[in-house]
Amino acid sequence: MEVKIFSGTNTQYLATQIADFYGSALGDITLSRFSDGEMQPVINESVRGEYVFFIQSTCAPTENIFELLLMIDAAKRASADYIIAVIPYFGYARQDRKDKPRVPISAKLIANILQAAGANRIMTMDLHADQIQGFFDIPVDHLKSEAIFMPYLEETGLENVVFACPDVGGVKRARAYAKHFQKELVICDKYRKKANEVEGMTVIGDVQGKEIILIDDIVDTAGTLCKAAEALIDKGAVKVKALCTHPVLSGKAYETLENSKLSELIVTDTIPLRIQSPKIKVLSSAKLFARAIRNTHEHRSISALFM
Repeated sequence: MEVKIFSGTNTQYLATQIADFYGSALGDITLSRFSDGEMQPVINESVRGEYVFFIQSTCAPTENIFELLLMIDAAKRASADYIIAVIPYFGYARQDRKDKPRVPISAKLIANILQAAGANRIMTMDLHADQIQGFFDIPVDHLKSEAIFMPYLEETGLENVVFACPDVGGVKRARAYAKHFQKELVICDKYRKKANEVEGMTVIGDVQGKEIILIDDIVDTAGTLCKAAEALIDKGAVKVKALCTHPVLSGKAYETLENSKLSELIVTDTIPLRIQSPKIKVLSSAKLFARAIRNTHEHRSISALFM
């Protein structure tokens, strides 16, 4: 079966690079709109009996999710043999449980909808919570950004470095880096009064005279990262930078970063930046996704990409 790679409108920049690394051109698909805004994706080539990959990050606006669903449905009705939704950033992943009464488990709902639309497999990177894989009754290829960030860190050198997590929920993620590079781990414990607003930050561990690398999966308003950087500098750290997979960067995030004590934010291109900033460095995830797509088509191991 032939592989055909298509892109949603939101992730065109990344899908083009993925297709280049894979060694094929992007499939021909157009998105039409009715005057009231309704979307209608049209696949302009045959996909009958083919392996079809649709690349689309489901970041804001929510239309990105719906566009992906419509593309999947179009391929299913066109007799595609196997449909894989490649979702570099899986939106709504932070709503993975009922943390208070009368709220949805939105990540589970998105999983159900993707399956109902006709997806046979999901490929994504750095889910906010690993257990979201269990929300699906189809295979989920969970790629790790460590395969991108760790080689980059090895090139830059890590002489006087300590790894840190900006909240206790990210301890496992940061510990993987500390263990790999045989460095110490520091924990920042944050306190929130409401969502997207950090009230206070406590540093657990010795950072005096050290360069700190904060590890996180999502940077949204950047409030947590910047508060953590400030707390670490106040405790004696000489420099703080951060690695975050998904640059959501909503609201006043860019302004917050510019005015913070964070020296650099290193992200991947799972979400396009709205504004170019001298403090933000973007590393490409295209090669990793291209290799994962090839391994999926050839029925080879995905986990081998991270060993």
